[in-house]
Amino acid sequence: MKATGPAALIELHGLTKTYGVGEAAFEALKGIDLTIQAGEFVAIMGPSGSGKSTLMNILGCLDTPTAGTYHYQGIPVEALNTDERSLLRRYALGFVFQGFNLLARTSSLDNVELPLLYRGVTRKDRHERAVAALTSVGLPTKLRSTPAELSGGQQQRVAIARAIVTEPSTLFADEPTGNLDSITTGEVMELLTRLNQDRGITVLVVTHDDHVATFARRTILIKDGRIESDVVRSAPKLIS
Repeated sequence: MKATGPAALIELHGLTKTYGVGEAAFEALKGIDLTIQAGEFVAIMGPSGSGKSTLMNILGCLDTPTAGTYHYQGIPVEALNTDERSLLRRYALGFVFQGFNLLARTSSLDNVELPLLYRGVTRKDRHERAVAALTSVGLPTKLRSTPAELSGGQQQRVAIARAIVTEPSTLFADEPTGNLDSITTGEVMELLTRLNQDRGITVLVVTHDDHVATFARRTILIKDGRIESDVVRSAPKLIS
């Protein structure tokens, strides 16, 4: 995975994604051109079936494009094999999902340690880094709690701690507040904003929620597989 030189964090050129063949073929993405700089906070919006989740999956190396190019920090991602994409996900990317995806009978601490276990980090270091991550998301007293003992907002905080414990450069959040009430949604989005502002983590959020999108510095609207608009706010939403 050799980088091609200095570049934006993410660069897409003519990106397409087609599912199926022949008469059953469906073009989910139709020539996406997009550049994202390191440290941005971007909301990706669009109606169901617009292609926004397909775009997120390709950006997160969970899927591959049919045509076009995708460079991450200068690395031609579309040319990587399965193992190389897995390494990129493991060492550079973090993920937060609507359904939390926590191991049900496992403590918060063990859930957060899991990505480090895959990296071969020692038990002592895993413990210290997981405690620090859970503390950073406001859960220092919930280390031994299982998901069943946590509220929805607390479960999402554990999921965020798990995503950032590996110190990723980019955090992908797919409808991270979809299962949360409005108050908890605000708390989770403020947490993501702090991670962006304080740590410089690039954050990309897929959402249907206009309020969630207001936390982003930039909002991209996808419709029918194309970028319909790309708007940068005059100033980011600040947290007091």
